[in-house]
Amino acid sequence: MASGNIDHKIILDNKDELGQVVGAFNKIAEALVGANQEITVLNDRLKSENMRMSAELDVTRKIQQMLLPKDRELKEVIGLDIAGFMEPADEVGGDYYDVLQHEGKVKIGIGDVTGHGLESGVLMIMLQTAVRTLLTYNEADPVRFLTAINTVIYDNMQRMKWDKNASLALLDYHEGMLKLSGQHEEMIVVRCNGSAERFDTIDLGFPIGLDEDIADFVAQTLVQLHSGDVVVLYTDGITEAKNMNKVLYGLDRLIKVIQINWQQTATEIRHAVIDDVRSHIGQQKVFDDITLLVLKQK
Repeated sequence: MASGNIDHKIILDNKDELGQVVGAFNKIAEALVGANQEITVLNDRLKSENMRMSAELDVTRKIQQMLLPKDRELKEVIGLDIAGFMEPADEVGGDYYDVLQHEGKVKIGIGDVTGHGLESGVLMIMLQTAVRTLLTYNEADPVRFLTAINTVIYDNMQRMKWDKNASLALLDYHEGMLKLSGQHEEMIVVRCNGSAERFDTIDLGFPIGLDEDIADFVAQTLVQLHSGDVVVLYTDGITEAKNMNKVLYGLDRLIKVIQINWQQTATEIRHAVIDDVRSHIGQQKVFDDITLLVLKQK
């Protein structure tokens, strides 16, 4: 048995204690043979299941990448220089960002779904679809907009029995004016003189999909932009990125990098931030999706 021949039986025709031991041994060997066969079948099933799951994740990841705004679309936004970045920690990310134009309206969204993997990725796609659909129906009121999105997501989470929700901030932009609503990370604005402003969103919304009705929690704040002002949206995969010593990257460091590079283009600012985050992380494993959106008023 030690050599791996678990179906080997010992032949000993007597009824003494040794014979009882041998009989027990033979029963164990038979049980091991049966167990080994079951394990082989289970391993085959597991391999097939893993391949199926891997294929599902791959399809979801490709759909996510296809839904991200293209550079051409970003360049078409009048009044803003825009650069985006999203890198999932796993095969499928739970972060969301989008920049949409419809009939002269510009809506910018950024969000973060709880958890990782297939469910989070699917919820991210649901968010993107809901935002785009509502925009085409010309819904402009932030309370009705976010409430409608929440209703769709909440109903789907209940139907599928998923314990998921998402932060979501939406910005409406028109001729230098930003209207910010929804709960997410703080929005950073670095003015054209290098000074930084932080806009807390905790009182502007509620996690999407967590409660049936969030209308009472939704509010809006206005931000006037001037030529050269930089707006940065991000997910906590940046500010909570850890290095080998478990030190967080932090919001202060992010703001400092933006202040140093505010005179650059949106793309150059994006590169500066991502390069600095990667330098901070070093060889440490990345545990969360990293998403960044840079807007610069022309």
